[in-house]
Amino acid sequence: MGACAVNHVDIDMREGTSRLPLTLPHTLGFEIAGEVAALGDGAEGNGVAVGDRVAPLYQIHCRECEWCRRGEHMHCERIRMLGVQSPGGYAEYAVVPAWALIPLPESLSFEQGAAIQTTFGTVWHALVTRVGVAEGSWVLVNAAGSGVGTAGIQVAKLLGARVIASAGSDEKLERARAIGADETVNYRVESLAERARELSGGAGVDVVMESVGGDVLEQSLAALAKNGSVVTVGAHAGEVVPVDVILLFRHQWSLVGSVRATAEEIRHCIDLVASGQLKPVIHETLPLEQAAEAHRILEAREQFGKVVLVP
Repeated sequence: MGACAVNHVDIDMREGTSRLPLTLPHTLGFEIAGEVAALGDGAEGNGVAVGDRVAPLYQIHCRECEWCRRGEHMHCERIRMLGVQSPGGYAEYAVVPAWALIPLPESLSFEQGAAIQTTFGTVWHALVTRVGVAEGSWVLVNAAGSGVGTAGIQVAKLLGARVIASAGSDEKLERARAIGADETVNYRVESLAERARELSGGAGVDVVMESVGGDVLEQSLAALAKNGSVVTVGAHAGEVVPVDVILLFRHQWSLVGSVRATAEEIRHCIDLVASGQLKPVIHETLPLEQAAEAHRILEAREQFGKVVLVP
């Protein structure tokens, strides 16, 4: 194992709040990158060899069910995600099917390779596939300091959007500008909805990239322009949110769910990172034995980007 990214869902699974299956003993860790240490029987015909640098798909889909045949691998009826249904990357070794190995270009470190799938893959599926962000549109990216947030800013800019980043600290907002945000909102001292509308010329934003939930999701809806969309990929600050349905239909707002990404979208994002069009933001790299500290950093929301463990 070269590296394993830490995700907030790891904390949710540890605390029993993830709504995902968990059988003990369990090894956490969605996203990994490293070298092929050995090949099992029948693996030789998949174009991989011992010593290859790879980043395995963390969604091990069955490739046979209706969802897989449609290319919507995140809905696979028999999916086995690393760190969820299968042992994950908080370890020296992990076992994955040979067909799920994605070559990792020499230009990318293992730490970078482990910080792409649940950030850029998730955001690409949300902003491109689910809501189709258009060039010149206004996009509000919440939780700008998170892995998804740092990815959301970059993907939205790559698509030609004008980006407003929101976070709860001025330090994170300054760093958000450094990776491409055009405008920023500190939602702890300003009204997110009012300030986002002001920054977007009064009409409101076209799309909100949302991963917070709770009050932030409510404010995000209020920040929308007519025909605008909130696309949500998480809700760590509140999973149940009231919605004014009258405002929803009168303004033709869309509240869109988005989950993970397809295998093709993940491969595409790895290519974009390898070509330099996108860049993983890594807050800190820690040895595996400091996994508890990695969790503490995420729980305290101290990070800007991803926290990565190295065995």
